[in-house]
Amino acid sequence: MQKTIFITGASSGLGKATAKLFHSKGWNIIATMRNPEKEEELKELVNVTMVQLDVTDSLSIQKTIEAILQSHPVDVVLNNAGYGLIGPLEALRDEQILSQLHTNLMGVVNVTRAFVPYFRERKSGSFINITSTFGLVGYPTCSIYNATKFAVDGFSESLAYELAQFGVKVKVVAPGGMQTDFAGRSLQGGMHQAYTKLVAKVSEGYSEDQLANYAKAEDVAQIIYDAATDNKEQLRYIAGNDAIGLYKERLELTPEGQFEKIRSQFIF
Repeated sequence: MQKTIFITGASSGLGKATAKLFHSKGWNIIATMRNPEKEEELKELVNVTMVQLDVTDSLSIQKTIEAILQSHPVDVVLNNAGYGLIGPLEALRDEQILSQLHTNLMGVVNVTRAFVPYFRERKSGSFINITSTFGLVGYPTCSIYNATKFAVDGFSESLAYELAQFGVKVKVVAPGGMQTDFAGRSLQGGMHQAYTKLVAKVSEGYSEDQLANYAKAEDVAQIIYDAATDNKEQLRYIAGNDAIGLYKERLELTPEGQFEKIRSQFIF
């Protein structure tokens, strides 16, 4: 029987790569995005339904998902929509912080909440939530982004316990750096003169040379596909060599040891 995946943030980057991979495997795709009228590639594919959805609009989320479930069975929900708010905390405005929380955290919570009754009654289904290595380890200039990704990781683990009795799985895919336009398209933030050296040091991680070492979106999409189809009870899937190395270090060192190792890089 042909399965269906519902994807948020499917217009570019990892969301689009995942939509294309699942389509190539014979799945039906419900590809949601803020501006589907601008998407040219996915609309040419059969069994891909493009839907307008802004994950910061909780009322729209509920209405949109109710309408979808009247005409489409859904097997997997991929909470992928998000962006990075990067900058020293002193440089960030209230509206920037709230926008980050509404998109990266409340978007996941509200999309998930809208699907839970459906999966619970079916006694099957999977949620796959995209976090980040920055949902496992803190990093300078990423305090609010870190906060949202740590929150999604904790939310996912708690919900996995909550829904296990109904046969519903909750999984987390935590990529490291990716070769997408995330840095140019998604990164938002501000500057503060007191943090010039720190920002310059952090920015080295976004250089072209460093980006070449990061995982391709297609490789992370494959890990998402594996998580959706492997029938394992595994909670976290770490994606990318840099992410795997960092997570291994997290497991081998004490949290305090890893904290001190990272902290020492940014004392000037």
